[in-house]
Amino acid sequence: MNLSEKDENLIAHLKQKAVQIRKMLLKLAYCAGSLHLGGDLSMTDMMVGAFYHAMRHKPLEPNWEDRDRFVLSKGHGAGCLYAVLADQGYFPAEELWEDAGKPLTHFGTHPCKGKVPGIEVSTGSLGHGLSIAVGMALAARFKKQTHRILTLIGDGESQEGSIWEAAMAAASYQLDNLICLVDRNRLSLDGWTEDLMALEPLDKKWEAFGWRVIKIDGNDMEQVIDALIEASAQNQKKPTVILGYTTKGKGIPFMENDPKWHSGTVDAKMLEKCCECLELTDPQN
Repeated sequence: MNLSEKDENLIAHLKQKAVQIRKMLLKLAYCAGSLHLGGDLSMTDMMVGAFYHAMRHKPLEPNWEDRDRFVLSKGHGAGCLYAVLADQGYFPAEELWEDAGKPLTHFGTHPCKGKVPGIEVSTGSLGHGLSIAVGMALAARFKKQTHRILTLIGDGESQEGSIWEAAMAAASYQLDNLICLVDRNRLSLDGWTEDLMALEPLDKKWEAFGWRVIKIDGNDMEQVIDALIEASAQNQKKPTVILGYTTKGKGIPFMENDPKWHSGTVDAKMLEKCCECLELTDPQN
């Protein structure tokens, strides 16, 4: 897609929105006492592209029948999902700051359906989200519904056999209403994925399982939007996977590509320092 002037304005707006969401994540880590910051920061651009541009949804009507459904398979990325849902208006952001970190909080380390508006599925057991998304996409077809299913998985959970069984089923049923986003930051809790259990060539693996593959820089908003537009074209008789190669801890130099920031917290001084780092990435500055 060749971006028009209007589209360039859209990209600039979405980039600024990604900066805002990252600031919200840091504030959430401060308020909650802990957050899976590294993966939240790496997936932010794809989440913004999905919720602010690609998906049909109504925050004031979270159960709207024709909405596109989103399944967060890497449930420990709940912080990013909470920030996006709050910013979109599913619930007041003040609830997030006030409730996070409490013993009986609705905003847990992993998302829970029924507790927070906009959460379609309770997730956290890695490797299960894609299977659920496949079932939802198949159900939509049986009901002759036109909504799409988007799911976001991590590359650590891509080492789970359940991911590949679901991938095989999706291709077998030709689920072109299913889009899988992969947050390919190359790091899991225990270190680099290629040192633990090599995933590359990941694009060839997905192709071999019968998927249409789009490979991008998952932290480049223009590439994210182009990929989502391409993936949204149905009647392809194939599900689509967007392999977003990202940087864990994106936007905060001392967090980037450091497995120690898979999970972490920030104090008031660090929060201020991190927000200053993010200001440098704001396209309006």
